Amino acid sequence: MSSVPLFLLLFLILTPASSLEFRYHNNREIEQYLLQVNASNPAITHLYSIGQSVRGQQLWVLALGLSPRRHTVGIPEFKYVANMHGNEVLGRVLLLQLIDDLVRGYRSNETWSLQLLNSTRIHILPTMNPDGFDASDTDCQYSQGRANYNGVDLNRNFPDAFAGLQRQLAEQNREAEVRAVIGWLRTESFVLSANLHGGALVASYPYDNGNGGNELVGGASVTPDDDVFVHLAKVYSYNHASMHQGDLCSDGRPFQDGITNGYQWYPLAGGMQDYNYVWAQCLELTLEISCCKFPPVNQLPALWADNRKSLLAFIQQVHLGVKGRVFDGSGVPVQNAVVEVKGRTNMCPFRTDRHGEYYRLLLPGNYSFTVTYPGHEVLTETLNVPHGPDYYSAMKHDFMLRTITTTTSRPSANPAQANAARADPTRANPTQASLTPSCDYTLQLEAGGVAFRPAWTGLGVGLGLVTALRSLVG
Repeated sequence: MSSVPLFLLLFLILTPASSLEFRYHNNREIEQYLLQVNASNPAITHLYSIGQSVRGQQLWVLALGLSPRRHTVGIPEFKYVANMHGNEVLGRVLLLQLIDDLVRGYRSNETWSLQLLNSTRIHILPTMNPDGFDASDTDCQYSQGRANYNGVDLNRNFPDAFAGLQRQLAEQNREAEVRAVIGWLRTESFVLSANLHGGALVASYPYDNGNGGNELVGGASVTPDDDVFVHLAKVYSYNHASMHQGDLCSDGRPFQDGITNGYQWYPLAGGMQDYNYVWAQCLELTLEISCCKFPPVNQLPALWADNRKSLLAFIQQVHLGVKGRVFDGSGVPVQNAVVEVKGRTNMCPFRTDRHGEYYRLLLPGNYSFTVTYPGHEVLTETLNVPHGPDYYSAMKHDFMLRTITTTTSRPSANPAQANAARADPTRANPTQASLTPSCDYTLQLEAGGVAFRPAWTGLGVGLGLVTALRSLVG
């Protein structure tokens, strides 16, 4: 990653911050704005790139929170992504305004901003498809620029859980932008996410695809966490000025409560929200936020007002359910322990991350949890889960495992093999492998071509220089 020129750093430092204009900023202007926000607010922001577009433009992400540079145990990771389709542009504007709003609110000690940033690490990617944006025009519905520079629709290019294992592994040509997001998901344990689109007014939730199995219910492709997804979609639609009234677009269809199951709307293979849910255990929605894909500039202030409350309320939902860590028999937090909720069998079981953490977004109620880890007894506990968003924290509960003790009785199975089979059903029943996604993150990433490792450290050096220069100029 190229370093930031010294003259640009000095310009950013010496130029006073001004209010963000309601207009469409080009990619270079977005980059400069993010650099300036980060330089002016180093304690609560961290700017990094997850990779480059086909044409070599950086995919910039701004992280906001009390510890913006790294994960803090107990603080959930949240993300917003916009401009996946280059000609659907309102999301770019809204996410820049959201950054401005969060930072200004924090600096003014406003309670709503303090509560969000003190309890959550928020990642914002204003444009996932900068090349497509460069090629787009301002037509409301049929403008060019939807695809990336290679002419590929990025929301059809992710591995698909319903495509069958052989096809998942055979698709070797993932686009650069898709590989960047996959690498990003491997590096951060995101809990909740939304990607912003345009051309309709509705909150869409997984699954987007299906294979004709038990997931198909009444024309929808239903996930094990359908109740949570419906709740999340309604949080956005009912906090929006008009989305909950149904699609008000002239050529659109009516959507009850302003929400829809993605498959029930139209089946979509290789979508990003399904990939987030199946492989990254991150619950993601697709938010269609404007009837027009490229709204006139004079409508932008009103569109921000329509969406502001929804964008903030949705972030707060990252505190649904329960969170905590899994400890082994020696009291050490363990990675890859399987944390399952009875009645919610995910295609790729939810596992603890490298910190031994788990996060499960759940509505209030009683839930039976089963935790498995090789060499340890299976642990089952029932938890009463309250509504966490009101308190900006999910319920905290740690699971303490017990090491399997040696016994003279004949074991029914090798414990490690049994736990492995439980963690990956295809091992216990190989005949299902063709319909079950591989849950190996590394395997899936390498299936896209060269394994991607984000070069995030270079910017840190550049921004360290920013901090030093700021101290020199007072």
